[in-house]
Amino acid sequence: MRRFRRTAALALAGLLTALTAGCGGSASGGTTTLVLGDQVKGLQTLLDASGVLEDTPYEVDWAQFQGAAPLFEAVKAGSVDTAIAADLPTLQAISGGVPVTGVAALRSTGESVAVVTQPGSPVRDVADLEGKDVVVSSAKGSIAEYLLVRALADVGLSYSDVNVRYLLPTDAQAAFSSGQIDVWATFGVYGVKALDGGARSLVTGEDGRTSGIGLLSAATASLDDPAKREAIADLLTRIERAYAWSREHRGDYVTAFAETNRVDEATAATLVDQGNDRLEPIGPEVVDAVQEVSDTMTDVGSLPSGVDVASSVETSLYPGPAGQS
Repeated sequence: MRRFRRTAALALAGLLTALTAGCGGSASGGTTTLVLGDQVKGLQTLLDASGVLEDTPYEVDWAQFQGAAPLFEAVKAGSVDTAIAADLPTLQAISGGVPVTGVAALRSTGESVAVVTQPGSPVRDVADLEGKDVVVSSAKGSIAEYLLVRALADVGLSYSDVNVRYLLPTDAQAAFSSGQIDVWATFGVYGVKALDGGARSLVTGEDGRTSGIGLLSAATASLDDPAKREAIADLLTRIERAYAWSREHRGDYVTAFAETNRVDEATAATLVDQGNDRLEPIGPEVVDAVQEVSDTMTDVGSLPSGVDVASSVETSLYPGPAGQS
């Protein structure tokens, strides 16, 4: 079957009008269409470069966002079928009433999340943040916010000891580049570009400061649609194959990542090494780790209400690689 892949870098307003009618239903002729919600083409780059979507029995559309907050707004609006995000943004969405269910986990070192400062900043370490302004991207409940909370706790400070405001990554990047922001908690390509521009890293999310867990989630309505449910289950096995391909063809993946994100190959290599490198089932260890994140952020008031992680995930859709016991 011929399939159509239309890459859409859509603002939420555009999604509400262009995609809502199509999500949850089928394309003409009865063909199922999945709208995959992504952040700055991270997942799309992997799946396109690996070629795992070339023979799907369903159609795939992409909807791109610069952060998890607008992505989950699109899920809430019924505009996308799946979402990929770190654990805390997913928890924030669930806590805020977004009808979404975690169906698989992703793993990274956590190094892609960082708190950075201007090269000439008087802030030399995390303890110096007391009483200072910190910009967090992209919104309340982002993985960068969790890193900030944990880093402050490690030096005996509370979240209320800093002045936090939230800014979407592209806006924060422009403000940081022009010197309007001194301290920025950010992630991914935004942090790497800041460091390439001379910023200093105060702390990163590695060494257990963050869980390193991301979640691939599906809209509840999409899981309730038998055709879409079957397509999502198939998609998960293809994502698994794509990550396996990326580990075996790192050079090709780095080149594709560099071209898509318009960065040099050295920067792309850093981002690939720091990013998710595998898909895995949501087992008890994942549930426990994400529950700790939920409890921590509920205690500091970042989450509007606590999330029972075990009841917010579905483990049967992706049991793991074929043949895994």
